Amino acid sequence: MHTTALLLADVPAQTLPARSMMAFTLASHIILVPLGVALPLITLVMHGHGLRRGDATALLLARRWSAVMAVQFAIGVVTGTVLSFEFGLLWPGMMGRWGDVFGIGFGVEAWAFFLEAVLIAIYLYGWRRLPSRTHFLLGLPLPLVALLGAFGILAANSWMNTPRGFTLDSAGNPVDVKIWKAVFTPMFGPEYWHFVFAMFVTAGYVVAGVYAVGWLRGRRDRYHRLGFTIPFTLAAVCTPVQFMLGDSIARQVFHKQPVKFAGMEIVWKTATHQPEYLFGRLHPDGTVSGGIRIPQLDSVLAGFRPDTQVTGLTSVPADDRPTATQATIAHFAFDTMVGIGSLLLLLALWYGVLWLWRRRLPVSPWFFRAAACAGVASVAAVECGWITTEVGRQPWIVYQNMRVAEAVTATRSTSLWIMFAVVVVVYVFVFGSFLAVLLKMRTRWRLADARGGPRPPEETPQPELPETDTPYGPRSAGSRL
Repeated sequence: MHTTALLLADVPAQTLPARSMMAFTLASHIILVPLGVALPLITLVMHGHGLRRGDATALLLARRWSAVMAVQFAIGVVTGTVLSFEFGLLWPGMMGRWGDVFGIGFGVEAWAFFLEAVLIAIYLYGWRRLPSRTHFLLGLPLPLVALLGAFGILAANSWMNTPRGFTLDSAGNPVDVKIWKAVFTPMFGPEYWHFVFAMFVTAGYVVAGVYAVGWLRGRRDRYHRLGFTIPFTLAAVCTPVQFMLGDSIARQVFHKQPVKFAGMEIVWKTATHQPEYLFGRLHPDGTVSGGIRIPQLDSVLAGFRPDTQVTGLTSVPADDRPTATQATIAHFAFDTMVGIGSLLLLLALWYGVLWLWRRRLPVSPWFFRAAACAGVASVAAVECGWITTEVGRQPWIVYQNMRVAEAVTATRSTSLWIMFAVVVVVYVFVFGSFLAVLLKMRTRWRLADARGGPRPPEETPQPELPETDTPYGPRSAGSRL
């Protein structure tokens, strides 16, 4: 009860259900985002590998991944549409005043969604109807369109963190909007690339984790080896880059959002030689309990010197900064994200060193157990990243320009709780259906592979294909373009 009181201090009653609904739908939607952004690239890498080497296994994997990509996209449209409506329904104060400034990001994302739907349809159609080279070339824009969708939503979010591109009139309303500056804010570059590489890392580990589980269960044929190696290699290569980008964006927050940085690192008073707390809980009087205290490390990480001055939460009035509870939430999320990233980096180094040294996959079951867990862990890291971004910005919905309490809807809290309950029921059904479809596809694929009869471990599995013009065998003359 004490925590709830702190979170709701001096805010309208409808703020908690509005925040809860937005947090739930965003946390649910973001589970799908890594596959939406990065699976097209992973699929096309496998597709290109299959074409270049005439590898039927690679083409089979790419074709199956493209089917998963289509199902994921359909579910993502549903959850993304709900989020779009929530911006207007739950936060009309923000959209009414600032929509003309940063709304272009949502427009870009909508166009990207439309283009991606068309391209996915063409790509799926092309497996049986298009010549191999034409089919592959038509799929190449897919990763770019996926990145365009990320561009739109990250432009909007980075603007909320560092709003630019407008002036305020005497009534406090934005005028003289400069779209270019509103899109390319100081936080856009660091936030965008950090997000994109997080999607590559997460999707790579998620896809590879499926085949790592199969490997642990004794399915050690070429199908599982190739299905594991290509996405895991992509994720492993991106992991150290992502680690450096994460360090860079934290330093950008230190310079451009010092109070948010103070909340992430639970720094109470402005000073040099600030200690670093690994976890730990901040109390309203500024004391920290629990966690591991490392002297001077926070100043060193922020400015590479122990005498770097780090701004504290008390540098601004209490109503202009996160509460102690909010700061603790952001701090726990940030430390969890960094901790998971560090473990993934060690896993990538294990894989990379052994590959460069002996040119083979690790054979230790512990490696494959870790690889199977890496997908879930990386999704958790993405969730923690968004918690850090959104909770650390409190009480601002538009940093230093509009508070959450000013933006929230006037709808009664009871109605919002009912709406929230309905959304939860719908999402349980949607994600349950998504899982059921994936499991049915997996079962069908296994049956198709089994129809070919027993095969040696190294033999390539053959797909069950009812047509003779399969990828990319002989086609009838009428089906050629």
